[in-house]
Amino acid sequence: MSKAARPAYRCGECGWTTAKWVGRCGECQAWGTVEEAGSRQAANVVKPGAVTAPAVPIGQVKAEVAHARPTGVGELDRVLGGGLVPGAVVLLAGEPGIGKSTLLLEAAARMARHENVLYVTGEESAAQVRLRADRIDAIEDRLYLAAETDLSALVTHVEKVQPRLLIVDSVQTIGSAEATGVPGGVTQVREVAGNLVRLAKERGMSTVLVGHVTKDGSIAGPRVLEHLVDVVLHFEGDRNSRLRMVRAIKNRFGPIEEVGCFDLHERGITGITDASGLFVSRHNEPVAGTCVTVTIEGTRPIPAELQALVAATEAPQPRRTSSGLDSYRVAMVLAVIERRLNAKIGKADVFTATVGGIRLTDPAVDLALMMSVVSAVADSALPPGLIVLGEVGLAGELRPVREVRRRLAEAARLGFTRALVPTGSLEGDTPRLDPPKSRGGLVAVRDTGARTTNFAPGFEVTEIQHVWDALAHVT
Repeated sequence: MSKAARPAYRCGECGWTTAKWVGRCGECQAWGTVEEAGSRQAANVVKPGAVTAPAVPIGQVKAEVAHARPTGVGELDRVLGGGLVPGAVVLLAGEPGIGKSTLLLEAAARMARHENVLYVTGEESAAQVRLRADRIDAIEDRLYLAAETDLSALVTHVEKVQPRLLIVDSVQTIGSAEATGVPGGVTQVREVAGNLVRLAKERGMSTVLVGHVTKDGSIAGPRVLEHLVDVVLHFEGDRNSRLRMVRAIKNRFGPIEEVGCFDLHERGITGITDASGLFVSRHNEPVAGTCVTVTIEGTRPIPAELQALVAATEAPQPRRTSSGLDSYRVAMVLAVIERRLNAKIGKADVFTATVGGIRLTDPAVDLALMMSVVSAVADSALPPGLIVLGEVGLAGELRPVREVRRRLAEAARLGFTRALVPTGSLEGDTPRLDPPKSRGGLVAVRDTGARTTNFAPGFEVTEIQHVWDALAHVT
C-alpha cells in the first residue's frame, strides 16, 4: 500500500489524526475515541440547494415562538431561565441514583396537564417507571411512556404521539442502525444525539436527554454532545443526604451557574425555595475552627459555613484533606497563612470542609477559609453573628468580590450582626499593602485604618485591607 493510500486514524472528539491506531487520543487524552478514517478524499464542490426558509432581517424574526414554557417545577425553571424553550435540547447529567429520572418524571407529569409529553426509557421497563410514577403521584392522561432502545422506533413514537416535550432516559442506551459500534459508544452517541437535535428543531419540540457521567464527574461520550445541545445541566448531591442541586453549565437561553435546590425523599422530589439554612450548622455556643460566609450561586446568595481542624502529627507527610472546596485554592490559602501570618501549620494535619455537602468555588470564601483555619490554630472561636467575605492574594492583600451588597443584605436578613469585607467593597476603593513585622508567633495586630459602617439597622460592616487585620477578630 502506498503512503498516499495508507489509512489514517482520527479522534471522534477533537479530530486529531495519526498514522496508526492508539487507545488514547494524543490531543484531548480521551480513551477509545480513535477510529479508522480511511484515506484522504478530494474535497467535493457543494452546489447550491433548496432552502427551508428565506433569510430575513433579524428584526422581522418572530421571537414569540421561542418563549420559555414553565415546567411547573419552580427550581428547575430557575435554572433553565424560566422554563423549556420550544425546540430546545437539554442535557441533564448526573451520577447513577442521584434522582435524575425522578426529577424529570415529576416535570413530565406537571407539563402533561396541558400538553402531550413522551417519556422514552432505555434503562428500565415501562412497568418500573409506572411504579415510580405511582410513588410520586405522577400519573397523567397525556403523559405517554415507551420503553425503547432503537432510534427508529423512538422516532415512530414521536410521529404517533406528537409530543411538545420529549424525554429520553438515557441517550447512551439508544442505538441507531445507521451508525457502527454499540449503544453508548462515541459514534452511536454522536449519531443519536445529532438526529434527536435535528428532530427537535424541525418540530419545535422541547427535548431533554439524560446523560451518564464518568468517574471524574465529566459527561460520558463525545465532547461534541455538549456542543450539540442548547442547555447542559449537572445534577449533584451527596448520597448520604437528601439535598440535591441542579447546576447550569451551559445555557443559550438564560444565565449559567444558576443553581436549583431540591429535597429528594420517598414521595418524590421537592424544590427548596429558601436554601439559607441548609449549609450552616446550629451551635449553642461559638466553636473554634468555624466561620460563615455568603456565596453567590447564579443569582442566589447562600450562606455557607466552613469548618477547619488543625492537629499535630508525627507523620513525615502531613495530610491536607478538603471536602466541598477546591484543593488547589485551599493549598494557596494555607501557604498564605504559613508565610504571611507566621502560623506554624507545616507539620500539622489540616482538614477543611463545608457543611451540608455544598461545593464552593467562589473566591469570596478565601478569607472565611483563612479565618476558620486561624481560629482552629488558636483554638479560639470567632464572635457570634459574624460573616466574612473576601478574596485572599498571595501577598496577603484582600480583594473585593462581586455582589457584596446582595451578600450582606442576605446575611442581615438571616440575623447576622457583623461582617468583615475587603476595603473598597462598598465604595470601589483600591486596597494598599503595608505589612507589619512579625513578633515570633502570629503577626502583631495593629490598627491599619479599618472602617466600620452601619450597612443596615443592627448590622455593622468592617472594611479591612490585609489578612493580618482580620486577626483582631479572633477572640
